[in-house]
Amino acid sequence: MLANTLNTNEIKNAAGTEVEFQRIATSDRQTEFSQITESPSAPHRLSIQHQELGAGLKKRRRSVVRFDKTVISSVDSITPVTISAYAVLDAPVGALTVNTEMANVIAELNSFMASLGASTTILFDGTGNGSAVLLNGGL
Repeated sequence: MLANTLNTNEIKNAAGTEVEFQRIATSDRQTEFSQITESPSAPHRLSIQHQELGAGLKKRRRSVVRFDKTVISSVDSITPVTISAYAVLDAPVGALTVNTEMANVIAELNSFMASLGASTTILFDGTGNGSAVLLNGGL
C-alpha cells in the first residue's frame, strides 16, 4: 500500500519538480490523493482503482492510475478546464502465475512515454516518444 503522503519525489511535474500529494479517500479497491497545495476551485487529483471480472482462467483485473488537474483556461482566463492522463493495465490474472509479463508491458509503456529510444534518461517534459505523440496528436 502506498504511503498516505507522497512527498519524497514519487511524483514529478514536467520540470522534474516534486509534486506532493496526500490521501483523502480510500475504499475497498480504490483510493484518491489530492495535491497538498491545491486550491479548492482547482483540484489536482491522483486516483487508483482496481476491478476484477470473471473467474478461474477467465479472471481479469483492470487497474487504472489516473491524474486529473483543473486549471483556468489560457484562452479566456475565466473558464476552469480539466486535463486527465491515465494508464490502464488490463490483465488475465486468472491465467498467469507471475507478474513478469504484466511488468514487461508496463516497462514498455513507461519507456515509450518517457524516453527517446536508446536514451536511459527519463524525460518528464513531454518530449519522450509516446508523450510527444499524445501532446501533439501525432502518429
